Amino acid sequence: MAKNTSNSAFRKIDIDQYNEDNFRDDEAEQAVRTGPDEGEVSNLLNQGRLVDALRHVLSNAPMGSSNQEVKDNALALTLRVLLAIKSAQIEDVIGNLSRDDIDVLMKYIYRGFENPSEGSSGHLLLWHEKAYNIGGSGSIVRVLSDRMKV
Repeated sequence: MAKNTSNSAFRKIDIDQYNEDNFRDDEAEQAVRTGPDEGEVSNLLNQGRLVDALRHVLSNAPMGSSNQEVKDNALALTLRVLLAIKSAQIEDVIGNLSRDDIDVLMKYIYRGFENPSEGSSGHLLLWHEKAYNIGGSGSIVRVLSDRMKV
């Protein structure tokens, strides 16, 4: 037998608050990073501390920034670090990174694929292969589904 559903309280809900255009992401309100320090990265590269240079650019990625110039500078700096690391060292370097750092690295790899430069595509493919071996397909899914871009 059917129940009496005369209660109409559900009709007083404002459904416009759930409109996609009114959605505010909580992560977007976090503190916005300004990107890695180019002087510090250059210093680390000159000292041969490649892993530390890569960690620095990955941990200071300007993901919440809306300034495209900051993001482009961070991409150029990250690509400079990635291209400085020799192919034989890539697996050891990625082995020293955390899961979150590997996810950010994958974001930069895909961004590098969008804007290839002379000789970078082959090196980025090698980085992608090694990062995939460590991070797995979960890393790719997290990068592609994340709204915070680098």
